[in-house]
Amino acid sequence: MAAPDPTSPDAALFQPFQLGGIILANRMVMAPLTRNRAEAGNVPGPLTIEYYAQRASVGLIIAEATQVSAQAQGYNATPGVHNPEQIAGWKKVTDEVHARGGRIFVQLWHTGRMSHTAFQPGELAPVAPSAIAAKAKTYIPGVGYVDTSTPRALETDEIAGIVNDFRTAARHSIEAGFDGIEVHGAHGYLLDAFLRDGSNKRTDIYGGSIENRARFLVEVMAAVIDEIGADKVGVRLSPVSPVNDSSESHPQPLFEHVVRELNQLKPVYLHIVEGATGGPRDIAPFDYDALRKLYNGVWMLNNGYDKAMAVDVVASGKADLVSFGRLMLTNPDLPRRFKENAPLNELFKDAPLYGGVGAHGYTDYPALPA
Repeated sequence: MAAPDPTSPDAALFQPFQLGGIILANRMVMAPLTRNRAEAGNVPGPLTIEYYAQRASVGLIIAEATQVSAQAQGYNATPGVHNPEQIAGWKKVTDEVHARGGRIFVQLWHTGRMSHTAFQPGELAPVAPSAIAAKAKTYIPGVGYVDTSTPRALETDEIAGIVNDFRTAARHSIEAGFDGIEVHGAHGYLLDAFLRDGSNKRTDIYGGSIENRARFLVEVMAAVIDEIGADKVGVRLSPVSPVNDSSESHPQPLFEHVVRELNQLKPVYLHIVEGATGGPRDIAPFDYDALRKLYNGVWMLNNGYDKAMAVDVVASGKADLVSFGRLMLTNPDLPRRFKENAPLNELFKDAPLYGGVGAHGYTDYPALPA
């Protein structure tokens, strides 16, 4: 296969890139994609090993959102990284990805109010910044889709324990062989819910002002960076996405403050979801360039990117990396397809995006002939 013309704008997308202490083969990233495929005990199984290994040609894989504790779970069959069996399961995944020349981070997750008592230890209420139920649903096997449970507000003195859960999960992730971790600070989950005034009505040091609402996320980032090093830590933010009943009356000053604070901690990248997650990119006005100017590290963009869009932002310097969601799900060899301008697979109509049993719709999307 001929190398791309180095003078072509396309070439920028396929150039190696230094991310902290590792070299990525190209500027393309597999976005974290929840698939609800974990086996008993929320342990990644054999099919998950193959699923990620098939996609090892992308510059960086960010493995699916993964629980930092038993309390962090909100959905069926989602993996954790908080016990020995889960760590061992992930080690098999990372070993195979590395054997095929890939690099892999894992996204660390606490679902917060996006949960149900059925998933909580002792069937207790999920936790959140405030006792406000989300207008959202989750799936319970044998029952079907149900409304998420009304959460209870975390006590101020409980928050340090969750910060420590993230710290411990970061250490476990490195033990499991991951090259680094991404903190899930987006999409209405616990850390994002603390950021937003639609879900955070607290009156303690974690509520009220922008500075207070950002405190929890900043504490988590400081803890995981202290544990494994800034060059192994990224974070995902979704400034205007309404997903999971998220709302914020003044997103621009909020996220400019968040990025200023994060910049002082020097995480290796910021992963920014532009617009509505999996939906319109122009759902609300927001100046992403203003955020970029406040941050000195690697800038990764996401949401609905195709090849032309990705080439444009990388070649123009508007992004260092671009992450792809469903295109990576259906095209395990997406970098090669982009490089050769080959046709792209589409989602199978007879296979679920979430859940399912066996290979179909998970590991049987075809790659190009060798």
